[in-house]
Amino acid sequence: MPTPSLAALPIRRLTRRDLKVCADLSEDRGWPREEHKWGFLLTAGTGYGIDDPQGGLVAACVVTEYGPQERPELAAVGMVLVAERHARQGVGRRLMQHVVSSTGTTPLTLHATPNGRPLYEELGFKVTGRAEMLRGFFVPGGPEPKVATRPATAEDLPTILRVDAEVFGADRTHIITRLPAFADQVRVAEEDGRITGYAAAWPTMDTHVVGPLIARDTETAKALIASLAAHTDRPLRTDIDVRHEELLAWAKERGLASVAFNAVMTYGVAELPGDWTRRFAPLTVAAG
Repeated sequence: MPTPSLAALPIRRLTRRDLKVCADLSEDRGWPREEHKWGFLLTAGTGYGIDDPQGGLVAACVVTEYGPQERPELAAVGMVLVAERHARQGVGRRLMQHVVSSTGTTPLTLHATPNGRPLYEELGFKVTGRAEMLRGFFVPGGPEPKVATRPATAEDLPTILRVDAEVFGADRTHIITRLPAFADQVRVAEEDGRITGYAAAWPTMDTHVVGPLIARDTETAKALIASLAAHTDRPLRTDIDVRHEELLAWAKERGLASVAFNAVMTYGVAELPGDWTRRFAPLTVAAG
């Protein structure tokens, strides 16, 4: 149970006006401030936080729902953070219990670090997959992928939304339509005038994160990563489903190194919807 003083503090909704305190909380836990990402998540999703009477936040998280607004089919939980000075006092559990109860019967998913996993298991989340985080400067080499790619245009959006919903397994129009403003690049793969995949690269303070990455097959995924890499001078970061062994091996040959493994966990559903064979990387581990 949370300590009595912390248990009495109310949980409230966070908005874009809370960007600074959210970024301060990230920094407090040794994460990058990532105000750009917080802004995106707080606009597309629902933030929950506990104010510290001394200033700033005790804890925060963001929930992003997918599917029909009146009856979401899936919700992703991310950015679950507790201030260092309040750690190990039951606050994270209280915040997550609030999320579970406020989302009702909507199935939940999240990416858990080894540190966070025991708490989520206690709350009833089950490990249903794993993702490997890679980071590094992309080094071109070997045979060029034979798949044509190009920058996405506004005309591509209806097709991207259709393909995304089919592969992700739930409608995420409210996220994908915000992608052009959030990402520095959105590119599509094409064959005979038909879009066979798409990917985005969005900025953190020092990297470009590749995600979402949705593609018909591994060759298409490779072509999309290579084309995004060709248009940035920053290192890339991405979280690839470990079942995509060929893509992981290829990315490591191209200079991306393994940084960490996260457990993909679900609550209220045995496995994620959609087609994992075409879903290579999430938009961000905080939003699926």
